[in-house]
Amino acid sequence: MPVERVTGDDFFILSKTLEKNPYINGLDVRYNLISDVGAYHAAKLLQKQYNLIYINLMFNDIGPKGGELIAKALHKDTTLKYLRMTGNKIENKGGMFFAAMLQINSTLEKLDLGDCDLGMQSVIAFATVLTQNQTIKGITLNRPILYGEQDESTVHLGHMLKENHWLAELHMSKHDVKNCGLKHLCDALYLNRSLRYLDVSWLSVVSCSIEGEGLVALSQSMKTNPILSNIYIWGNKFDEATCMAYAGLIQMGRLKPDNTDVEPFVVDGHVYLAEVSNGLKKHYYWTPTYGNALCHSSNAGFSLVPVGQQL
Repeated sequence: MPVERVTGDDFFILSKTLEKNPYINGLDVRYNLISDVGAYHAAKLLQKQYNLIYINLMFNDIGPKGGELIAKALHKDTTLKYLRMTGNKIENKGGMFFAAMLQINSTLEKLDLGDCDLGMQSVIAFATVLTQNQTIKGITLNRPILYGEQDESTVHLGHMLKENHWLAELHMSKHDVKNCGLKHLCDALYLNRSLRYLDVSWLSVVSCSIEGEGLVALSQSMKTNPILSNIYIWGNKFDEATCMAYAGLIQMGRLKPDNTDVEPFVVDGHVYLAEVSNGLKKHYYWTPTYGNALCHSSNAGFSLVPVGQQL
C-alpha cells in the first residue's frame, strides 16, 4: 500500500489537536506535503502553543510565502529553540524574512535552512544579523543558489565570525567558495573563540595559482584557535600540501580522527586523504527504526549543540 503523506489540511487537524496539549514539546512532520497551507497552520500553532521547543518541517513543499508566515510567527515566539526547514524552497525572499526574524527573536538556538535555495542577498543578511544575535548557537546555510565568481557572501560570513562570540556551529557546505573567501574565514578564525564545528565540505576550493592554498590556510588557523574542534573538508580539491597539512594536524593530536571527514594514508611516500563518514550527519535526512546512532562522531553537528531531547 502506498504511504499516505500529511497534507496542509491534515496538518490543520493536527495543529488543533496540539494547541491545548501541554505535554508535547516536539513535532516532527518531515517528508510530507503540508505546503504553504500547512505552513500557515504551523505559524498559527506557534502563536498558540507555548510548549514546543523543536519543529521539523524538512522537505514539505513549503515555498517563499510559507517561509514568510513561519518567520513572522517567530517574532513573538519565546519557546521554540530548534527549527528545521531543510529542503523547503523558500528561496531568497523567504530567507530574508528569516534573517529579519533573527533581529527580533531571542529564543531560537538552532536554525536549519539547508537546501532551501537561499540567494546571495539572504546569505549576506544572515551574516549581518548574526553579528548582533547572541542566541543562535548553530545555523545551517548549505547549498545556496549563488551566481557569479564573487566571494561576497563568504567575506560577510568571515566578518560575522570576527564579531560573533556565541555561534558554535556553522554549516556552509556547497558554497562554491574560492580561496579568497576561505582566507577571510581563516582570518576570522584567528580571532573567533566560540565556533567549534565548521562544515566547509564540497566547496570546490581551488586557487588560480596554488591549488589547496585556502585549505592549507584553514588548517593553519586550527593551530592558533583552541576552540575549533570539528572541521569537514571532503569534496574539495586536495593537493599534496593540503594532504600533508591535515595529516599533520591529526598526527599532532590537534584534530581528532573522529572530528573530521578525512583520513590520511601514504602511497609511495606521498600523503593522500580518504573520506570517512564522521560528521556526515548520518541521520540528517532520516532516522532508522532502531533509533539514533550512539556514536557522536557520525552526528557531530547534533551532539555539539543539543537542544532538547529531540536531537
